[in-house]
Amino acid sequence: MKNEESHIDNDVTVAVGRDFPEIRDAVRSICADFPATYWRDLDERSAYPSTFVEALTKSGYLGALIPQEYGGSALPLRAAAVILEEVNASGCTASAAHAQMYIMGTLLRHGSEQQKRRYLPDIASGKLRLQAFGVTEPTSGSDTSSLRTRAERHGNVFLVNGQKVWTSRALHSDLMLLLARTSPLDTVARRTEGLSVFLVDLRAATDNGLQVRPIKTLINHNTTEIFFENLEVPAENLIGREGEGFRYILDGMNAERILVASECVGDGRWLLEKGVAYANTRSVFGRPIGQNQGIQFPLARAHAELEAADMMARRAAALFDAQQPCAAAANIAKLLASEATWRAAEAAMQTHGGFAFAREYDVERKWREARIYQTAPISTNLILAFVSQHVLGLPRSY
Repeated sequence: MKNEESHIDNDVTVAVGRDFPEIRDAVRSICADFPATYWRDLDERSAYPSTFVEALTKSGYLGALIPQEYGGSALPLRAAAVILEEVNASGCTASAAHAQMYIMGTLLRHGSEQQKRRYLPDIASGKLRLQAFGVTEPTSGSDTSSLRTRAERHGNVFLVNGQKVWTSRALHSDLMLLLARTSPLDTVARRTEGLSVFLVDLRAATDNGLQVRPIKTLINHNTTEIFFENLEVPAENLIGREGEGFRYILDGMNAERILVASECVGDGRWLLEKGVAYANTRSVFGRPIGQNQGIQFPLARAHAELEAADMMARRAAALFDAQQPCAAAANIAKLLASEATWRAAEAAMQTHGGFAFAREYDVERKWREARIYQTAPISTNLILAFVSQHVLGLPRSY
């Protein structure tokens, strides 16, 4: 694709184009060692990209948001977003490792100094992986305040009983952030009260009160369901104050939305690049198919929507890094990016025609991956409900 920003002032180019160029180039260099054949093989086997995750970790990118005093890089959220964007724009898959970036925020902001010094340096170095996030349950779904997993205190331990679902990477993580109810729902004034956050050591817990079962899905997302039966969690693993966990979890969701929006943009740009390249080289009826408006226009619209989504993601990240209210911007960024990416996926599929279904082109794999963004980590309708209520001032719908 042409670079239409080459004539723009350098400062403006950085603002709207290749910000953090050194990080972008370095991430691209890492991704070059993991070609399409690597990801196709993993997809066939529903396997986890351990080698790729190790490469990102050794380069310091999964510790990007951890302060230097705990062994991290202390980069702004925008830099972390750039890392994930470039991973996906290179044809790789960032979702295998992205959770560590935003999960650790709960520990960093609300954990004790002892907890931070115990865990964050090893997370930053890669000695420990914090990739699993136990929140969603089969019966509650997005209604987090209705979750049923209980954690009851017995002396120096909490006994955990219940079930989680869609807990991705639990089989490839050393630690899990767990949200459980510590006060019965009928004893609290507000539904969001009485929920607490724990750091669970999966190495010690597995087969000792915790069982993990893989879930087969449309995409290779390494997701699982988890069962707790009298799992003992040391009281010292409680993060922050008991009963205030819902607020702690919400704290990290803005970062999650912004990072996932940037992943979407990266995927969309990979798909768009594939579509444009194929449209320029595939000839039918004596001319390139890219000459036909039926091919041109969907690709052009996808480009325009990706540009708009990218700018919204940048705005949200700027607000987050400036410690300004950013919930609306973060949610809107995720909404626009998920839809722009899906538009790019559909355009790439249609442009490739029958060849889009051949795995060797990788379009169908990215098309499958792009669909999840409209459902997770927050669905399109929930974002629209949030905007309706909190931005437009309309009555609450749920």
